Amino acid sequence: MARIKDVEDQEAMVNRAEEEKTTDVTSRNPKWGFCVVRITTAIVGTGVLSLPYAMSQLGWVPGVAALLILWLLTLKTLWQMVEMHEMVPEKRFNEYNELCEHIIGEKLGLYIVVSPQLIVEVGINIVYMIIGGKSLKKFLDVVCKDNCKDIKFTYFIMIFASVHFVISHFVNTDSILGMSMVAAAMSLSYSTIAWSASLKNGVLPGVQYGYKGKTNMANVFNFFSALGTVGFAYAGHNVVLEIQATIPSTPEKPSKGPMWRLVIVAYIVAAVCYFPVALIGYWTYGNAVSDNILITLENPKWLIAMGNLFLVVHVICSYQIQAMSVVDKIENVLVKKFKFGPSFTLGFLTRSLYVALTMFIAICFPFFDELLGFLGGFHFALRAIIVALTKLQAMIFRKIAFSSELQ
Repeated sequence: MARIKDVEDQEAMVNRAEEEKTTDVTSRNPKWGFCVVRITTAIVGTGVLSLPYAMSQLGWVPGVAALLILWLLTLKTLWQMVEMHEMVPEKRFNEYNELCEHIIGEKLGLYIVVSPQLIVEVGINIVYMIIGGKSLKKFLDVVCKDNCKDIKFTYFIMIFASVHFVISHFVNTDSILGMSMVAAAMSLSYSTIAWSASLKNGVLPGVQYGYKGKTNMANVFNFFSALGTVGFAYAGHNVVLEIQATIPSTPEKPSKGPMWRLVIVAYIVAAVCYFPVALIGYWTYGNAVSDNILITLENPKWLIAMGNLFLVVHVICSYQIQAMSVVDKIENVLVKKFKFGPSFTLGFLTRSLYVALTMFIAICFPFFDELLGFLGGFHFALRAIIVALTKLQAMIFRKIAFSSELQ
């Protein structure tokens, strides 16, 4: 039934888009709780668990500086995107793609920003596959360490993927709110478990805080990779415009006011989650911490098992939220460009093949989650490009206007 509903949504997509252009923006009725939850879910994710590892590659002073500076910098770029939502009179950029294509041009925006963004989204889903498999394995190792047969890591990825082969056909726009609420609750829970268990265990005997690279070049590479890992943790920019599009806006009361307050709340929650995990995790284990602190933790066993189970639930929800955006883009291309008819069969095959593709890559490259630094840097570069080009465009327009006034 969910897939039938999705097909009906696809067939009505164009009509809804036209109606929105003529609809009074004051008639929009946002669900404020949904907005806060979705922004929080987009920002606070599995990247928080890699922050102690990033600290081990950066060191105390550069690490704390990177956490603070990137927190402020990404908050500033979010503010700029909120401002750009209505920078053109009588027009709202409801999606990140629309904003990119307006600034750079339809074709250039597709190649420079939209296509790389799609690559990042698919890469994140592959990372979720690997994280889900690792957390399932860790959960089994904790609760059944001596009495269970050792299972290959590949099978845990397949078990995690099997869940998505089923639920991916029942996910639609109506279920996003529930999944976002579950994901937000899980992320707050396992991040709290991560820093509280680290604090309870105390500093590891013989802990070392120095760089662990064997050469200076290795330390430099690890340093920049860690910056990308921290950048990956501060995500969520791609959904901000979609959320802001649900907020009423008038010339007297533009949507940027309430949207900015929602962003502030979400970033405060992110700081509450991120800083304790990063600082306490690194203080406890030093450079012996792994790229997922829940994998490093061993005691108390019941709490670590619960944390990994929470993480599995979170990545299940986050995978579907992320995959829904990618699959919708693929289905839109198939329908509009290749003239496939919207149908249950098309949706079923598209979603199944997408899950199979991400599972296959995760199995072939089980170290793919170590590329978080690359994905974070890539994603951060996209935000830098769009903001920089917007600033350049604004400067050009002001210069043209000033020249016209002189004439």
